[in-house]
Amino acid sequence: MQIDYLFDPLCGWCYGAGPALEQLAGLDNVRLTLAPTGLFAGQGARAMDQHFAAYAWQNDQRIARLTAQPFTEAYRNNILGKAGGLFDSAPATLGLVAVGLTEPARELEALKLLQRARYVDGRDNSSLQVVADVLEEAQLPEAARRVRTPDEDLMAVYRNRVEAARADMARFGIDGVPALVAGIGGARRLLSSSLLFGRFELLASQLRAA
Repeated sequence: MQIDYLFDPLCGWCYGAGPALEQLAGLDNVRLTLAPTGLFAGQGARAMDQHFAAYAWQNDQRIARLTAQPFTEAYRNNILGKAGGLFDSAPATLGLVAVGLTEPARELEALKLLQRARYVDGRDNSSLQVVADVLEEAQLPEAARRVRTPDEDLMAVYRNRVEAARADMARFGIDGVPALVAGIGGARRLLSSSLLFGRFELLASQLRAA
């Protein structure tokens, strides 16, 4: 079964879905593909002002209560409280694309590391330098190198992957992330994203019925 996971690396709910995503990746006869949507990149990026930071922190606390995923004071102070900061997922997405090109089997691991860098360690992964540093520390030197000096080949793959994910959003009427599209062969259907935040057995049973 093919499962496409539509997400954005700066989406708090996508971070909250991390434990379920890891379990999905461990299922037999399942191929999990990360589909970055660029939802908070380009025109979706914005300044991290005081109002948005307060909204994000309130939302993050809801996610923490539901999923037990940590959102630390380091994140609150260094990311949400950073004067002149940006909320831009393009660098982190570019990092994942670079890992997909250089060590594709580690792409899910890289997503987890980039999320942890932000929400636990308080490192601003809206910065290409921070993303490259995280990848370097994870023994992904070629991906780090490509992030530090993005070439046209990398940018073309970035655009293609985002466009493909956006096409699925339009096809299935998806207006937010995370989202799961699952199927076998050409028969694909959208699963409820709420399944990522409940008992995993419910998600597994829905996959068997897909």
